[in-house]
Amino acid sequence: MTARLQGKRCLVTGGSRGLGLAICEAFARAGARVAFTYSTHDDDAEEARARIGACGTPALVFKGSVADAAHAQQTVGALAREWGGIDVLVNNAGINQILPIALVEETDWDLVMGVNVKGAFLFSRAALKPMIRARRGHILNIGAFSSERVIESPVHYAASKSALRGLTEAMAREVGRYGILVNLLSPGLLDVGLGQMVPQQRLKEYLDKCPLGRVGTAVEVASAAAFLVSDANTFMTAGKVLLDGGL
Repeated sequence: MTARLQGKRCLVTGGSRGLGLAICEAFARAGARVAFTYSTHDDDAEEARARIGACGTPALVFKGSVADAAHAQQTVGALAREWGGIDVLVNNAGINQILPIALVEETDWDLVMGVNVKGAFLFSRAALKPMIRARRGHILNIGAFSSERVIESPVHYAASKSALRGLTEAMAREVGRYGILVNLLSPGLLDVGLGQMVPQQRLKEYLDKCPLGRVGTAVEVASAAAFLVSDANTFMTAGKVLLDGGL
């Protein structure tokens, strides 16, 4: 993966920890300039800044909610001033709640849909303006296996990731004429994030059904992400890549 993204200007939402941080580190090791957003936990963001810097060039860091249109515009605008544009956007920021439908409040629904779907829309809309002017770019949305497989999952989370799949396909068809590729990468359970939250019985059920018999790693998914946004990927758009161990 050395120099696969040399000189690419990359923005990763939700990049301060978990899968987002793994993606940032992989991009930096591949030669990219990396910026990331986060919403809370300043200590995590500072640690992430240091780890990314150790992999390559210093990271640019932006704090705010991805569901805030002003934050999206200001972040992309700052990158335009600092870097002169943006080549890659990874919509990774996401939120989940392990709740049965009877306990999902309207505020819970709005929160999950706001971060997981509205956030991807707002940042994509902002990033597409400089990408269209440049007539090139990659947008990678991070989905979830629960939108592709019949697996029990919180309804508002599954709905948000299914909506993200539709957003990916629609955007890809609309902006392909400008040389912009839009794809969806959907991991299974990983060694970070939701994979650390699921009850043991649910995890056992997952592992029993998974041909590889294990959860994935953030590093494995980040490596796939680096390929999908690189110049090695010139013809895949509206694609859905599942990394779930064959589930």
